[in-house]
Amino acid sequence: MRRTLGAVVILGSALLASGCATKKYVQQTADPIQAKLDKVGDQANKQGTSLEEARKDIERHEVSINNVKEKADGADARAGDALKKAGEAGQAAVEARTVADKTGRDLSTLRAAFGDTIKNLDDYKLQAETSVTFDFAKDKLTPDAQAKLDQFAKDHAGAKRYFIAVEGFTDSIGNTEYNEALSRRRADKVVAYLVTKHDIPVYRIQMIGLGKEKPVDDGKTRDARAKNRRVEVKMYTAETTPALSQLQD
Repeated sequence: MRRTLGAVVILGSALLASGCATKKYVQQTADPIQAKLDKVGDQANKQGTSLEEARKDIERHEVSINNVKEKADGADARAGDALKKAGEAGQAAVEARTVADKTGRDLSTLRAAFGDTIKNLDDYKLQAETSVTFDFAKDKLTPDAQAKLDQFAKDHAGAKRYFIAVEGFTDSIGNTEYNEALSRRRADKVVAYLVTKHDIPVYRIQMIGLGKEKPVDDGKTRDARAKNRRVEVKMYTAETTPALSQLQD
């Protein structure tokens, strides 16, 4: 009986020792594997994190690239517009130069045509004159003024090689600026009447407003002031100047 019990104890101890050894072996074998698995898992997590960060970096770079592309497209468009405008400006410059050249040639021709005339301006002599008066502070031609201008134009309808000087004046009442403007308006009315009613070429007329300068009567009376409210029309001719005879219509 004692032998049997001892055998059982010995057998149990052997089995326990064997079980402990097996567990220890399993643990020794499994632990390195688990460590490797943990390491692989950590690497996978790190790689996953890196991939996510890389994906975000790629997205950011794509946004930056798109922004740069949009700016580049905008710059190309502006450059195209600038080139187009530069081309238009160049064409306009060419056209302006062409016009300027033509104008220069025309002026040269005109100067040549009037060269002798300009040199002989002293040959122009006063041929005829008339004077028309105006009501106080008015620039409207009176019937009497129109009649005088009609007679003047009729008397010299066949004139050639001439020009007409039209000088406007006022009386001494009022300031200088007002009187100068009024005298110009009066002279304008005379010029317009001669051009529209008697077909006198406007290029033959020289007009000026002199205000209250050069009065014909220095008196302070009403009659004296009335005489000064006038426009003088003077015809100058140069019948002996050959150059002008070639420029008549």
